[in-house]
Amino acid sequence: MGRQSIFKLTLATILFIFAFYALFYTSIYPNSDNISHIQTNSQVPKQTVRIYMYDLPRRFTYGVIDGYEIARGGKGIEDATTLKYPGNQHAAEWHLFLDLNNTKRSGSYVVRVLDPDEADLFYVPFFSSLSLVANPIRGGMVPREGYSDEETQESLISWLEEQFYWKRNNGRDHVFVCQDPNALYKVIDRVKNGVLLVSDFGRLGPDQASLVKDVILPYSHRINSYKGEIGVENRKWLMLVRMLARCPDIMGYLVIEGGKIRDLLFQLLEDENDVFIKHGSQSRESRRMATQGMHTSKFCLHPAGDTPSACRLFDAIVSLCVPVIISDYIELPFEDVIDYRKIAVFVDTDSALKPGYLTKLLRGVKKDRILEFQKELKKVKHYFEYDDPDGTVNEIWRQVSLKLPIINLMINREKRIVHRHLKRDVGNRIDDAASVRFNREISPSAT
Repeated sequence: MGRQSIFKLTLATILFIFAFYALFYTSIYPNSDNISHIQTNSQVPKQTVRIYMYDLPRRFTYGVIDGYEIARGGKGIEDATTLKYPGNQHAAEWHLFLDLNNTKRSGSYVVRVLDPDEADLFYVPFFSSLSLVANPIRGGMVPREGYSDEETQESLISWLEEQFYWKRNNGRDHVFVCQDPNALYKVIDRVKNGVLLVSDFGRLGPDQASLVKDVILPYSHRINSYKGEIGVENRKWLMLVRMLARCPDIMGYLVIEGGKIRDLLFQLLEDENDVFIKHGSQSRESRRMATQGMHTSKFCLHPAGDTPSACRLFDAIVSLCVPVIISDYIELPFEDVIDYRKIAVFVDTDSALKPGYLTKLLRGVKKDRILEFQKELKKVKHYFEYDDPDGTVNEIWRQVSLKLPIINLMINREKRIVHRHLKRDVGNRIDDAASVRFNREISPSAT
């Protein structure tokens, strides 16, 4: 065969391959512009998840608000329409409750059903975080008289364990919000099968919570959102450092490891001329000053506190103040849709505690890079706004809806597993050990 014939054959073969590829590619991806859209939609359930909200006895919802007000010298209010949930950083339980009670709600990843037989999931709307602080600490101790969070927790579980739908699947398809790190501490081992909506895993054991079955929530920000445009001209401070007064926690003791790191960072930064140090407590005036500081600073420090996460991180995000996260064990909300490396600076604790390291690092960040951070912060800010119709509440329900497949897997698997006696041959023991390991990975309570 001549050289020209070989060339023609080779050219024909190449053209055929290109034609075949083009035909194949077009049939699979008829519009290449939609590829990213298809991938994004893979996160969305094919059908809306149906959720049933228990009509709990009043003492577990509005009664908790009553208890909070009475403990502070107020009077109980019977008319629920006049009740106001006390403003605090753990208000997710209130926003989720309001959302499911909204008869005009639409566009959510979960739809409320009134017949429990139709439900995929069951929401338990106990105000667990408010219950924890309803009876205020006095002198480092929780008063014995009046409202009792521990008694309320025990009563809730006693009521719940009598419900058919709880007993049917051992609580695996139930959803609890326990945003305060100590919320539901008395009964956590009795609800750990369910989906827990938490701020972090700081005070939860590996047998109680995991990213597989639970959802990380953002705190409710306590300062005003920044309404201006991106820019550094009006941000005269390099960094804001907020130092809140430390006090014993609701359990009557203080977890101090994170507090030690916070104190050491303060000592390193207190003499820096371009660092704004904000002392204070959770008062209205303190929040006003914190708002001013965050809105005029380029970076906002977020060290680990008594737990890995804290409200100040989300205050920083809605202020377009680039968070500097010094918390080696932090878990962050909505990481399947938010790349936190684009909106925050992460520094390991050992490096941050070296004299001069932190300020040198941040002073070296160019203006263009800060503007990139701010641009990305503005894009994701709505995820941290509980009052935004397409904000935090909607995203929480999306995250909850994504747990349904693993919930169904565990329910079905648990029903078909045969529980045998311990006396068995070596092969069976190996098989059982593998099952135990699988259970621990998928659901901490399965063993």
